Formats: sequence, C-alpha cells, structure tokens
Amino acid sequence: MILLDKVAVVYGAGGDIGGAVARAFAAEGATVFLTGRAKKPVDAVVKEIVGAGGAAEAAEVDALDENAVDAHLQSVVDEAGRVDISFNAVGVRCTDILGIPFTDIDVARFSLPIATYATSYFVTARLAARQMIPNKSGVIMTVTAFPARAGTALNGGYGPAQAAKEQLTRDLSYELAPQGIRVVGLRPHGIAETRTMEELYEIKAKEAMTREQFNGFLAGMTHPRRTSSLDDVASMAAYVASDRASGMTGTTVNLTMGGLDD
Repeated sequence: MILLDKVAVVYGAGGDIGGAVARAFAAEGATVFLTGRAKKPVDAVVKEIVGAGGAAEAAEVDALDENAVDAHLQSVVDEAGRVDISFNAVGVRCTDILGIPFTDIDVARFSLPIATYATSYFVTARLAARQMIPNKSGVIMTVTAFPARAGTALNGGYGPAQAAKEQLTRDLSYELAPQGIRVVGLRPHGIAETRTMEELYEIKAKEAMTREQFNGFLAGMTHPRRTSSLDDVASMAAYVASDRASGMTGTTVNLTMGGLDD
C-alpha cells in the first residue's frame, strides 16, 4: 500500500472523479476525509470505502467558503494529527456554463467557472499548505481538463478556468516546494463513464450524432483511440500522492492519452 498511514482530504468527493480518487486513496491505505457541498453523495462513497475495509469520513463543506474549509481542516488535524494530501475535484455542472457562443454569452456565465474552479483550488490549497508547512511535508493536487491547453467550441469560461488552475499549480509549487510541499495536477480527457460527459453530449452533440459516435469522436483524438478512464485518473492520483513520486512537482500530468502532445 503506497499511501499507508497517510491522511487525505478530498474536495468534491461526491462527484465521479473525486469519488474515484477517494476510493483509490483508501485502497492504498490512506485515511480519507471526504467533503462536498451536499453530504448525501459523499456519504455514499464513504459507505463504499468502509464496506471495502477502508477508513473514511464524510463532511458537508463548501470549498468556496474559507471559514468552512479551515474549520474542517482543523477538525481533521485534531482527529488525525496532520494533513498529508489535499485533492481538489470541485466542479461546475456543464449545463450552467457550456453551450453558448462567445458572441452571446453573458459576463456572469463566462465568469462562473473561472471564479469557481480557480477560487476553490486556491482556497483549499492555501489552507492545506498552512497545515502542511509545520510538518515540512504534503501533497496538494487538483484535476484539470483538455481545454486548458486546446481550443474548443462553446466552452465559455471553462477553458480559461482550467488554464488558470494549471498556472496556479506552477506558482504554488514554486513557493511551497522549498517547504517540503509538492503541488501536482492531473489532466484527463473525455472520461466516458462520468456524468459530466453525459451532460457534454446533451449540450454539444446530441443533435449531430449518437452517444456512441460522440465517444468515438473523443477517442479518435487520442493515440490509442480511447479516452481516459476513472481508473486511469484515480490510479495516477494515488501514485502522485505517494512518496514514490517525490520528484514530481509544479506540473500537470498529461492523461489525455496523447490528445495533447507534450
């Protein structure tokens, strides 16, 4: 178990990616504290983890609320003694931000993903770092997406938001690495089994192609002709969070299956 005795906090743990990462952390031996704006879906993931023999707790935490995040982190430290890993998988529903041409989108809809994604990452990373600095150890992580590095249509502020998170990863690492804290992002592409991709299909492609054709279109952008899976992301998250990846910081791991050639 590569995360044995580690203490991890996962934000957005009720979502597909956050839940998968939380399960992977627990399977590798970490004690995982799962959070989300709604507690019910987080409770469901905790039940799975505990049922499989892992250690996990759920809490209702708004990752945009500094006081709520800070109070929860302090409760984790009070109970577990420290925070080793912070993973931000907070998201915004596609229906709230996608599907409108730039010439028609209003400022509020364009700004929503930028404010939500970048701000929640900043809040959770900064407060986690404050808990990690005294121990001179820790890993701060997040997940971004293909549009951080590639132009796509009808995405509004989503691409700029993901690009901002990747830059924040570099800046955070530059400041925090001398204090023993690594900062790393993961960038998957087109995870077919997520609710996000179902929403994306409904918004962008339903009128032009079937869901199977849509999945094929996304897969056709990659080298192996398949998109990332939840297992790809979760397994890499566990590895990057472990001491085996101690040389990795200030970067975003390219999990686009060659959709983006680095």
